Amino acid sequence: MRLFCYILNQTEYLDTILTEFAHNGISGATIIDSTGMARVLSHKHDEEELPFLASLRKLLNPDRENNNIILTVIKDEQLPLAVDIIEKIVGNLEDNNKGIVFSFPLDYTKGIVDNGK
Repeated sequence: MRLFCYILNQTEYLDTILTEFAHNGISGATIIDSTGMARVLSHKHDEEELPFLASLRKLLNPDRENNNIILTVIKDEQLPLAVDIIEKIVGNLEDNNKGIVFSFPLDYTKGIVDNGK
């Protein structure tokens, strides 16, 4: 089992990703609204205080204030499937503004219902 995490920058894709997860046996996700470090710093500091903010502002999408974090417990073998679903929807995760995926192995879970998939 793994804890699968996806920081979704393009929040308009949230429903599509969750629907595809469900159709492929990945269920029980928790969604957290989040704000990235660069956005927080850019609102609280000017470029004189933190010179790297000028370059970060160019990368930030001014229409997007928040991200979504998708957390779900998956089977080890579902990891490539989850990443594939995400990349089919948002594009290559190696490209800018597509988000970040990571996972952790889990050695203990309790309360997770296995729906047989």
